[in-house]
Amino acid sequence: MTDPICVEVTRGDLVESRHRVRACVVDAEGRVVEAWGDIAAHVYPRSAIKPLQAIPLVETGAADAFGLEPRHVALACASHLGEKIHTETVSHWLGHIGCVADDLECGGHLPRADKAMIDLIRSGAAVSGIYNNCSGKHTGFLTTCRHLGEDTKGYITAVHPAQQRLAALLAELGGETLDNSERGLDGCGIPVLGMPLSALARAMARMAAPETLTDTRGRAVERIIAAMTAHPEMVRGTGGFDTVAMRAGHGRFATKTGAEGVHIAIVPEKRLGVAVKVEDGNNRATPVIMTALLDRLGVLDDAARAALSGFATTAVENVVGTHVGDIRLAAGALD
Repeated sequence: MTDPICVEVTRGDLVESRHRVRACVVDAEGRVVEAWGDIAAHVYPRSAIKPLQAIPLVETGAADAFGLEPRHVALACASHLGEKIHTETVSHWLGHIGCVADDLECGGHLPRADKAMIDLIRSGAAVSGIYNNCSGKHTGFLTTCRHLGEDTKGYITAVHPAQQRLAALLAELGGETLDNSERGLDGCGIPVLGMPLSALARAMARMAAPETLTDTRGRAVERIIAAMTAHPEMVRGTGGFDTVAMRAGHGRFATKTGAEGVHIAIVPEKRLGVAVKVEDGNNRATPVIMTALLDRLGVLDDAARAALSGFATTAVENVVGTHVGDIRLAAGALD
């Protein structure tokens, strides 16, 4: 075990804050390629595993049965910003499968995109589950339940087949028995299971190497990654790291953020999975780390580096827009 990676936050001449980050790179056989910090310590993977959670939507045939397009599959993997492209797609998708906004059990919150939030408030419309950043994932759950003839009520509970499938998938791809792992509830209400950070990276590495999976699951994973990289605007939204990174990567990798400083990358050409956890849970450090790790793995060309330069070192601005500091890797942080 090496030391965690250090991300610094400067203001003027002073390093004002530091974030300790655990990270690991794992191959499809489960070997740890590189690691920083205690990667055996358990984390809740949060929304970083949405690409994995979308597997049943495709694997069961539900996506094809309802004629879903790649943009819908990408939205099933999303922590979106609540822009029109997201909320209108969710609304139409729900209608297509015979559901309504009230069938979403994720709860509602204001859009994360400023313009979308202002527009919604001005409209006076109710804040429904459609605006939840997880609404695409939840619509995917409902779609799978509809296809399999399962009751959609209570689909977020741990005893429902929808969540049983996800728990089994996480254990299988992560290579860890999770029967006695920590339990909690995610922000959108579904169960979360504690797992080693290395197991999270391994699950992503298995997705990066679909030949290690059954034929049906392997094809599903290939479709999910292709959908995410073809429609990165659905996975996050305007200006978001995952959207910018996947657009710059041109299909070479997929990335997905999660709450509390968790972030993953799936790198098919290297058959590698990456998992990151900021120990204090601050997500402002993850784009810095993920940009550095993708570059370290050799999947960023000059154009991609330029596109991600604002994430590699993120400017800190005050209220009037003055550049007052930076969020950056500490010197020698990846040594």
